[in-house]
Amino acid sequence: MTERTPRPAVFFDRDGVLNVDHGYVSNRKNFEWIEGAIEAVKAVNDASYYAFVATNQSGIARGLYSEDDMQALHDYMNLEFNRAGAHIDDWRHCPFHPEGTIPHFRRVSDWRKPGCGMIEDLMKFWPVLKEKSFLIGDKESDMQAARGAGITPLLFTGGNLLDFVRTHIPGVKR
Repeated sequence: MTERTPRPAVFFDRDGVLNVDHGYVSNRKNFEWIEGAIEAVKAVNDASYYAFVATNQSGIARGLYSEDDMQALHDYMNLEFNRAGAHIDDWRHCPFHPEGTIPHFRRVSDWRKPGCGMIEDLMKFWPVLKEKSFLIGDKESDMQAARGAGITPLLFTGGNLLDFVRTHIPGVKR
């Protein structure tokens, strides 16, 4: 288990940042890493940042896949991170959507980005230095969530995630 000392964090969106967003990615079959994603997480780990994932998963509310399916994919991702000597300290997901077809998940939630509930929840459980933390996302809703939580938003528009992290996150080795 990672030592919980106060330090900055990098919050990663999942689809479009860590993996290619093929639309409702829910299993290894339709999963594809963004170039440099695993290395970017390792670089963040090596620079002593917490590494978190905060991801909207409306496919659960829409009945396209289950939370168990999502968890199996996250377990696979964790395995691949670990093989490279990297890790994600903690994960949050929002399965809710107001237009969902599964009644239990059909609702408005402040965890759904642009809400900042997932980020704030992580900061309740981890001693994050908010003023030195970042969220890397690929959508305006990610940027809004970061601003709402009081952390710096970074818009990733594609390319190599390691190069992006090296350019934008202080202390990451170039």
